Amino acid sequence: MSRFFEAHRALLERAVEACRARTYWSAFPESASGKIYGETAKADGEVAFKALLGKPFDLDQPAERRVGHEVSPYGVTLGITYPAASADTLIAASQRAGEGWAKASIEDRVGVCLEILHRINRQSFLMANAVMHTTGQAFMMAFQAGGPHAQDRGLEAVAYAYDEMNRVPRGAEWAKPQGKGEPLVLDKAWRIVPRGVALTIGCATFPTWNGYPGIFASLATGNTVIVKPHPGAILPLALTVQIARAVLREAGFDPNVLMLAADEADAPITKDLVMRPDIAIVDFTGGPAFGSWLRANAKTDLVFTEEAGINPIVIASTNDFRGLCGNVAFSLSLYSGQMCTAPQNIFVPADGIDTNDGHKSFDEVAAGIATAIDKLLGEPERAAGILGAVQNEDTVARVNAARKLGRIVRDSATVPVAGFADARTASPLVLAVDAADEAAWGEERFGPISFIVKAASTADAIARAAESARRKGAITASLYATDDATIDAAADAFARAGVALSVNLTGGVYVNQSAAFSDYHVTGANPAGNACLTDAAFVANRFRVATIRRQRAA
Repeated sequence: MSRFFEAHRALLERAVEACRARTYWSAFPESASGKIYGETAKADGEVAFKALLGKPFDLDQPAERRVGHEVSPYGVTLGITYPAASADTLIAASQRAGEGWAKASIEDRVGVCLEILHRINRQSFLMANAVMHTTGQAFMMAFQAGGPHAQDRGLEAVAYAYDEMNRVPRGAEWAKPQGKGEPLVLDKAWRIVPRGVALTIGCATFPTWNGYPGIFASLATGNTVIVKPHPGAILPLALTVQIARAVLREAGFDPNVLMLAADEADAPITKDLVMRPDIAIVDFTGGPAFGSWLRANAKTDLVFTEEAGINPIVIASTNDFRGLCGNVAFSLSLYSGQMCTAPQNIFVPADGIDTNDGHKSFDEVAAGIATAIDKLLGEPERAAGILGAVQNEDTVARVNAARKLGRIVRDSATVPVAGFADARTASPLVLAVDAADEAAWGEERFGPISFIVKAASTADAIARAAESARRKGAITASLYATDDATIDAAADAFARAGVALSVNLTGGVYVNQSAAFSDYHVTGANPAGNACLTDAAFVANRFRVATIRRQRAA
């Protein structure tokens, strides 16, 4: 049995248990502490990152040219180039590598996956720098979301895959009674058969957190994987592939089990890969426009997507108005609203809400949220640590264009980032609109753009929020209410719309946070995505079961 499997068996068993219990558990510490990762780990990670800049990235895989034009949202040109090859070359190498990988035992494959995650975790500070300077996340968020939290999501997928594969017995004796004679006996064995070559299409904002579930689910179930990163965020997934290939080689496998398919924005390879019949699985995170094209044109029907939506908040009443405003302010500000879970539309009844501070009018609720954002971001260093930088110039343009969509309650502004004079930043833009103005709030406005929507009543607010999720997609929803009847009505409405609901968040938990081993991220039940990270359905269809029957001699 794999030495890697034995080394990490206890961790795997604990992960399987956590997936079943759905209580709090994390395998990889989120604290960027020298006591955990080593006293010099942070400095070592920064040195290692800087050593990569301006050089060819070392990745010994089939290559025909080099590509790469990553520029940090903090204004630093990375200057790293990566090996690139045609779809034909990558697929052929992946298929050859898949012959040995498919024949490996469940334990051997899972052991390799666990060792890869272990080694990635040891490089969490290097990964944090890579994530920060490709996505624009602030350093601490990049460390947590791009490092331990992403690693937890990868481990979660491995645990689900291991559990699902082990529901199939390795072998059995099948004895059928034959009246008074001896029973008819067959020896039966079952093999896990992978689907083939999997393609993971990475996103620009959370390349590891969103990429690891599909990558590790496919690897654990015996599929080879080609990783196609976003051309603006190649480095985090290139580091992942580099670490994984070293483990595969040590374990005696062809490292082409996992390969990088780097490309450039003006010479993309994604569609060429997707339309090849040899691609058996596609995992995609990104916008609905390409997601729609992907579902219509992929040669495989096994396409897992996380796309986008318009996540709502409904404010009906509260016993903690200050806590509500502070919680919403942080949710709108975190990573400048560039999260698939970030709220966009905040529905408030036209006649206001009852609170612990007395009745608040619609305008007072809007002003309370705006004031809370101003206080949260009032100190520049803290503001930079919460907002980070804006990954794409198009997002800044979107903010500028959105100002005309409603009454400005709080305007967006740039925020200085110490040490990065050219950082691209934008604080939250908050607009007030009427519910009838659905042309404004009824579409996704990715980035730090939000609408406080005046609804006719609480019931109208819930109905509009849930219906917009059903039609346009939503990953999260949030409700503030003090009576059980309203909470129950919202729970029913959002469940029917396929949205995860959070109720009365006023403390240190925010609607845009999703915890591995507990939260089902995306339901697959509305247009925000057709798959869940992570559940049994996410892994079970990545393999098939083949039977071998042998009749015993009389």
